[in-house]
Amino acid sequence: MARGSVALDVVRPLASLVPAVRRPNRVVPFHRRALYTGASVAVFLVCSHLPLYGVRYAAASGVDPLYYVRSILASNRGTLMELGVGPVVTAGTLMQLLTASNIVHVDHNVRADRELADAARRVLAMVIALGEAAASVLLGMYGPVGALNGALVVLQLVSASAVVVFLDDLFDKGYGLRSASAVSLFSAANTCGKVFWHAFSPVTVNAGRGPEFEGAVLAVAYHAVARAGRGARALVAAVLRGHLPNMMNLLATGLVLLAAVYLEGIKMLVPLQSKDTRGRRGTFPVKLLYTSTMPVVLHSAAVTALYLVSQLVHYSRFLGGGVLARLLGVWEDAGHAAVPVGGLAYYVTAPASVFADPLQALVYAALLLASCAFLSQAWVLASGSSARDVAKRLGEQRLVVPGRRDGATYHVLSRCIPTAAALGGLCVGALTIFADMTGVIGTGTGIMLAATTVYNLVNSVEKED
Repeated sequence: MARGSVALDVVRPLASLVPAVRRPNRVVPFHRRALYTGASVAVFLVCSHLPLYGVRYAAASGVDPLYYVRSILASNRGTLMELGVGPVVTAGTLMQLLTASNIVHVDHNVRADRELADAARRVLAMVIALGEAAASVLLGMYGPVGALNGALVVLQLVSASAVVVFLDDLFDKGYGLRSASAVSLFSAANTCGKVFWHAFSPVTVNAGRGPEFEGAVLAVAYHAVARAGRGARALVAAVLRGHLPNMMNLLATGLVLLAAVYLEGIKMLVPLQSKDTRGRRGTFPVKLLYTSTMPVVLHSAAVTALYLVSQLVHYSRFLGGGVLARLLGVWEDAGHAAVPVGGLAYYVTAPASVFADPLQALVYAALLLASCAFLSQAWVLASGSSARDVAKRLGEQRLVVPGRRDGATYHVLSRCIPTAAALGGLCVGALTIFADMTGVIGTGTGIMLAATTVYNLVNSVEKED
């Protein structure tokens, strides 16, 4: 028995209770993978719009403590997808860190070890989902729901998380389109849905200036056609309105999308040649965004944890108002969201503008850039994509850099990969700062994740053709 099986043997009795997908015996055809991918996104979107039974609308539409990270977690307040992909992401990250640090040893060459590690990840995701659902109810996120309704809400949230775990396993086993994971695809679908809704929403809102469309495009079109006689001032007011999504927000969102796609396509090709066959040549692409958007996703996960701990301490009967609460963060209720106004939580939150608080903007930018550069380097080591790991895999395939001595592949990659990881992390951080300070729809992290996911998905479909 492998060491990994011994270390993870505690999850073996629970593995059969968690939904899982059987690995296919043959390659799944493209049309079936496309069908499974579309059906999975459809199921997720339906669950994202089904309200939780037993929860009053007023309770589910109050102050949202997770407002700033819902785009990343692909979660919608008061629906079955309240937890989104959070439990799956947290479980996957923890398993990645445990295996990379050899706290849990998994021999990936042994099929039993791989299956047991996958089962442990699914079990951990369900445990996290249960804990988050219970904490949400007990902390009063849905108001006073009572014992029976509270248990029903927890059951609904855990069941929805089981669906997400099942769909994530479906993609991991090769039933989805290549270069697409359930987490990134659901987050992209959630973000794209929000952008489309804020652009073309037909809902009318009266914010004191008469009824107007929530969608920015429809609002501008209505002012340009129906209210043409009122002059250009009304049209400019619709374009630059601050109380609802405006055309400048859409423009900033489009710029971030284009920039993210452009950066995702920048890469350097390392030439390779087989030691066995002279005519066999290839390349290994080292992308500028070597770790893609993972650095800013990990940064957002850490900020989310800080938000939760800070709010728990701030609203606590015993610790609220104390030194620890002021250090972690001071919060104020502002309509639909709890907003940090002091402490560490305030300085890791993007400011409304650079001129609102220059010190906050400077500290926020410095922390985000440093965090993304560091987390990008750390993720390279934790994910097994470092120069040494890549050189080892290429050596097993008997691929070397042509015209170099044996062992030179590692030296070539060691100059490219760490630089790409650090520079890519800085680029992702800088683009996130620009997005958060220009009022993009959703969050900068969510927009970048959607852009890179769509880009990789389109490339995957083109290669299939």
